[in-house]
Amino acid sequence: MDTKFMKSVSQKKQGKDYDPHISSVAGTIFGVILVVTIISAIAMDGRVNGGWIGLYVVGMTGIGTYLLFALKVASQWEKAVVLRLGKFHGLRGPGAFWILPIIDAIPAWIDHRVMVTAFSAERTLTRDTVPVDVDAVLFWLVWDAEKAALEVKDYEMAISWASQTALREIIGQMTLADILVGRSKMDADLQKIIDERTTPWGITVQSVEIRDVIIPQDLEDAMSREAQAERERQARVILGESEKQIAASFAEASRAYVNNPTALHLRAMNMLFEGLKEKGALVIVPSSAVDTMNLGAMSGMVSIAQNNLPKENMK
Repeated sequence: MDTKFMKSVSQKKQGKDYDPHISSVAGTIFGVILVVTIISAIAMDGRVNGGWIGLYVVGMTGIGTYLLFALKVASQWEKAVVLRLGKFHGLRGPGAFWILPIIDAIPAWIDHRVMVTAFSAERTLTRDTVPVDVDAVLFWLVWDAEKAALEVKDYEMAISWASQTALREIIGQMTLADILVGRSKMDADLQKIIDERTTPWGITVQSVEIRDVIIPQDLEDAMSREAQAERERQARVILGESEKQIAASFAEASRAYVNNPTALHLRAMNMLFEGLKEKGALVIVPSSAVDTMNLGAMSGMVSIAQNNLPKENMK
């Protein structure tokens, strides 16, 4: 049983336990009549028989009480469901309207504004047996006040339970991967299922939005390691592709030196010069390259030139 969901439903129910909807206009009229009656009774004291004064007070108080309970005012977004002797008599509002006290009763005031209901499914198994916690928000409104009042006892609680059961049903039909990447489809499926259940109650669902999907910490860590390994694999693949491109570039460049040994020697001398011009630099040259391009003689000449350079400067 979802404790958060039950707590929110009970709080919502407690807020609806008592809603007399006594109009402030009727209360003001009742107060004015009561004050006028008291002042009039005091003024008539000693002039009029006490019995007539008592009858006058009772009559005016009865009129004020009738107005207090007969005059009702519904807000712009409300509809009042009127029952006469227990049978549906009609809808009243918005604005001021009259009822017959004792004979008429208003068991429900229906709000026609867009309502927001938060619901959740805790530790619900997906199709691949992964427990998840999913929180969602439902946007809905009452389009038929008569059905909402007569077809279901508490339509707000009913739509909350219908939303939760629909969410559990959807989660059980989807894998974890589908839930994580396919929230828009999940929202649409939820809206369709909940709307089919609430339409007979005069309620339509405008939209459903998944707020959060919480998975077990161990599974979250495993998915993180898997994602990291996938990124490393992609990095190695990219590095391998880069090496292939570099090798292809070297192969293409080598074809320019195949029939031109002079160009190859010049390139080798340039490479050797670039390596030796830095003080303390070390150049490693393959023995095959030394024999093929006569780099041994060239490196010896460069070494002699470097040894003689300081002597010439000293002179």
